[in-house]
Amino acid sequence: MGTQVGEYIVGAYLQIIEKCDFVGYNVKPQSGGIEGLSEFDVLGLRFSDEAAFMCEITTHLNGPNYGSNYDVTINKIKNKYGRQKEYADKYLDNFSNKRFMFWSPVVPNGRMTTELEYLGNDDLECIFNAEYTKLIDELRDIAKKEKKDTGNPFFRTLQILEHLRRE
Repeated sequence: MGTQVGEYIVGAYLQIIEKCDFVGYNVKPQSGGIEGLSEFDVLGLRFSDEAAFMCEITTHLNGPNYGSNYDVTINKIKNKYGRQKEYADKYLDNFSNKRFMFWSPVVPNGRMTTELEYLGNDDLECIFNAEYTKLIDELRDIAKKEKKDTGNPFFRTLQILEHLRRE
């Protein structure tokens, strides 16, 4: 599957805000076979401080929904988080600063936010609702000032929108 807009949003954050030297999309383990079928959405690498960012993204506007109920969705997120950790252990041992992230613009308040916040108490950074909006607003502020094309289609769209001329 091709790169989706939500992945470009997170990629823009990693490239512009976190200053990652490399951003990859739909990252799969190198081993192939069954293990090679699983992927995560975005990988960012910042070499100056050996930081690696492994990100899962869902951009469903009615909240993350990977199945028929909350339990299925939470288990899927936990499994994706586990695959991020496995990937980091296997392929990113040269990076001393590993960050695991789950991004979603909309998460209904209640059980889902509680479950995600619980996962966040481990080392999974859950970026959703107001925090997601805050980070997008940071990108918008930079897009107002910058005119150089960074190669990220989402950030370029923000730049165009922020530089529109009004009568």
